[in-house]
Amino acid sequence: MEYIDIHTHVNIVSFKDDHDEVTLRALEGGVGMVNIGTQLDTSRRAVELLSMYPHEVYATVGLHPTHVANCFFDRDELEASEYKEGGEEFDETQYEELARHERVVAIGECGLDYFQNPSEEDRKRQREAFEAQIAFANKVGKPLMLHLRNGKEGNVYKEAYEILKSTAKVRGDAHFFAGSLEDAKRFWEIGYATSFTGVITFTDMYHEVVRETPGDLIHAETDAPYVAPVPYRGSRNEPLYVREVVKKMAEIRGVSEDVLKEQLLRNAKNLFGITS
Repeated sequence: MEYIDIHTHVNIVSFKDDHDEVTLRALEGGVGMVNIGTQLDTSRRAVELLSMYPHEVYATVGLHPTHVANCFFDRDELEASEYKEGGEEFDETQYEELARHERVVAIGECGLDYFQNPSEEDRKRQREAFEAQIAFANKVGKPLMLHLRNGKEGNVYKEAYEILKSTAKVRGDAHFFAGSLEDAKRFWEIGYATSFTGVITFTDMYHEVVRETPGDLIHAETDAPYVAPVPYRGSRNEPLYVREVVKKMAEIRGVSEDVLKEQLLRNAKNLFGITS
């Protein structure tokens, strides 16, 4: 394993027919991966995939903030039968059964998402589910995989930071970081990492944050099947393409790709407790 995609979704419907080919293509290209759970069904699937590969494939289990209430149905993510009308409540008992697996390396993706302008009641439900998963991560001793997305009003990065600072006893990563440098610094202050996607290959909006991220708190991801990097933009993303993200990150930071990929692999092992 030379690279690791710390946030990907080979466990969702987009890869239903070729998850094995996609996974093997990545592994043969020296890329390990962490498949991310977004609700109970996709968390189970992420854990099921672990049995197919002896190492270099890992999982998280958790409840995405948009799945705690009525939300947009993403056909790339879920089967129609997996969409839960009215949302899913975080059931610690069921998630704990999954979290016991030694290659489940984090809890989430969990957090706050105000992009679809949720009602105050739905925001409250998101916060409650987020806080429940922080408590759960504290209990099982695994880091948090954070999903944070701003809406028209407020700053979810600041709101999440305040919650984490007062309640979290574990580390974590702010996945698909899309906040300001000031937002990022708050997370670094409490030891939380920031990870970057293929977005950095086609816009310079986050280049300053990429440059300023402390060396031990930076990660690369694809968020596949979404936001494929250049030169694959417009096609379905996959874990192998994290190599392009790392290449661009090295360019932005002014370091060699070989040095950066070693640092990123070290960072992932340290955050997630990966020993192989």
